[in-house]
Amino acid sequence: MGNPGSGYSDNRHNVGFMCISFFAKSHSIRFDKKKGYSRVGEGEFNGNTVILARPQTYMNASGTAVKALFGKLKVSCDDLIVIHDDLDLPIGRIRIRKGGSSGGHRGIQSIINEIGSNEFIRIRIGIGRPGISESPDEQEKEVIDYVLGDFTSEEHPLIQTAIQRVNDALEALLELGLDQAMNRFNTRSL
Repeated sequence: MGNPGSGYSDNRHNVGFMCISFFAKSHSIRFDKKKGYSRVGEGEFNGNTVILARPQTYMNASGTAVKALFGKLKVSCDDLIVIHDDLDLPIGRIRIRKGGSSGGHRGIQSIINEIGSNEFIRIRIGIGRPGISESPDEQEKEVIDYVLGDFTSEEHPLIQTAIQRVNDALEALLELGLDQAMNRFNTRSL
């Protein structure tokens, strides 16, 4: 998940796009098609067809793109892996899970609302949380500014490591399945 356009490319909110782009490059998959409000690339991994998508809706409307892809590709929640940022994880930490609430992530909530289910796999990448004011109005503005801000030079090495780990986690999910991938990547530290 991420926001389209070069102005957002290094934003914390776009770490999902960074990860999927890394995976695509590692496996010679090009985003050379447009389907259902997404840039799509098709390839093969471990003898299976893999379809990668970067929604071209903005983050908070990601569900529109996912629902359109479901209709065009005839896939289900069992086929869906969403990669996204998470304010509640320390920067660079990753977690894999299936199901659950959106945790306040508006893009995830959009997907849940549009497809009518929360039963899909998520790979969450920690981006940390900004210092928060006491005023609720200020808190929301600070979070928005933070997620739409670029990674700092101090954060870049942690995020590059996380991107590689997400690539490895995706490979494990596709090759070994959810339980083994969770056991391997949810218990490892940075």
